[in-house]
Amino acid sequence: MTYNFTALVALAGFVSAVPLPASAADGKAVYQKNCAACHQATGKGIPGAFPALAGSAFVQGPAKDPATVLLRGRGGMPDFSQNLNDGDIAAVLTYARSSWGNTAPALSEQDVAALRTEISAEAFSAGQMSNKH
Repeated sequence: MTYNFTALVALAGFVSAVPLPASAADGKAVYQKNCAACHQATGKGIPGAFPALAGSAFVQGPAKDPATVLLRGRGGMPDFSQNLNDGDIAAVLTYARSSWGNTAPALSEQDVAALRTEISAEAFSAGQMSNKH
C-alpha cells in the first residue's frame, strides 16, 4: 500500500487551520474537573443531594436555563461565572446536553457570552483568587 505523502501533508495543514468549536472532549474534561464530584461521572447525580443530568428535561430544554445556572448558581450549586470562561461553559453544557442519552443541541461560546451580558453575570477572572467555592 502506498500513500500520497503530499496529499496527507496538505490535509493535515487544512485540518489544523480549521478553527474547532468547543469539543465534547474539552467539555468532558471541564465536567470531570468541576461537575463530576456532585453530578457523578455517569451524570446520574446523587439522589436527594445532587440532581441527575442524565435524562434531565432541564438540561435538555432551552439552553439558556442551564447556562444561567452555571453563570448565577441556584440552590446549593455555586455559580461558575468567574471560574469558567464562555468557551468552557459552552463546552461543558454541550457535553452534558449530548451525553448519557441526552440529545439536546450544542451551545456556542457566543451564546454564553451574550447570556452573560444579558443577565449581568460576573466576568470571568483568570486570576488565582477567582475560585469562590
